[in-house]
Amino acid sequence: MTSRTAAVLVEPVQGEAGILVPPPGYLAGARTACDDAGALLIADEIQSGLARTGELLALDHEDVRADLYTLGKALGGGILPVSAVVGRRAVLGVLRPGEHGSTFGGNPLACAVGRAVITLLASGEFQSRSRELGAHLHTRLRTLVGHGVAQVTGRGLWAGVHIASGGPTGRVAAEALLARGVLCKETHATTLRIAPPLVITRDELDIALDAITDVLTH
Repeated sequence: MTSRTAAVLVEPVQGEAGILVPPPGYLAGARTACDDAGALLIADEIQSGLARTGELLALDHEDVRADLYTLGKALGGGILPVSAVVGRRAVLGVLRPGEHGSTFGGNPLACAVGRAVITLLASGEFQSRSRELGAHLHTRLRTLVGHGVAQVTGRGLWAGVHIASGGPTGRVAAEALLARGVLCKETHATTLRIAPPLVITRDELDIALDAITDVLTH
């Protein structure tokens, strides 16, 4: 990084890569590097943000604050597609009325849904659910390591199940889970991405975990 570096864009948890969490201190180091270079730190929290990892934002686990955040997915509460860029006033303030436009920007219904989601998140209930159920999720998944699973990664109600060599491909495993009524996305041919809705119950989570166990260990 040099004085010519404008910004660093990071995913606090890499989603498409397999729900990979960076080592402790990595994100704080990125913040320091940006400060030293006079660059912006931009966090892509479209997948990791809004209680998914057990905190409002995944960067909160490291007590790091970005200059800009990109948000989406959960912001629509599973009802409408809506996304947002959130940031410091000094950064966003460079855009003046009439200087930037968006075809669907400011959709009133989508904005109303987004505001309702933010109100729900303010209570901390869903962050707590993600922490508690996420702990249960990861505890059960880790019992599969060495039994068809090479590694389990992730945070909160979000996990990457990395299938061991010799096991089914991610696509085959995902289709087997579909036959059992569990929707699960595969990535890189060897990883299952587990991202249940934050309103899931412990019993429902166990049904899905039983199916995953059956598919990967038999």
